[in-house]
Amino acid sequence: MNTFTTTAPTTANLPRTPDEVRMPAHRRPGHTIVALSGALDAAAAPALREHLIGALRHSGRLMILDLTEVTSADTAGLAVLIGIRHRAAGLGITLRLATPGPQVSALVRATGLDRALAARPARKVPAGLAA
Repeated sequence: MNTFTTTAPTTANLPRTPDEVRMPAHRRPGHTIVALSGALDAAAAPALREHLIGALRHSGRLMILDLTEVTSADTAGLAVLIGIRHRAAGLGITLRLATPGPQVSALVRATGLDRALAARPARKVPAGLAA
């Protein structure tokens, strides 16, 4: 499992960087799941882009971005996801979003990106099987 962390800059005039953005990648036969957490915003966009490009290099035919722990996103974060989708398509990799929260879902719909970024809701796990 890979974890990527960024820390906030100390200079007040620099853009805000999230205290922590975690992006572990889990590789399975034929697909890769990248679990994102924190805010996908302009401050996190450069690190997010680099991490996802690296994950694409080792991905199977399907890359799933698990957005369960993403607290918010802005247009810069969505731009990274669109760019990664284009890169993935060029490599023959399908990109899917999984379990986006209400704020992220609403932003994806409002911008019309739901046509380009396929999103899947969380699968329900029977009560006795939840970890």
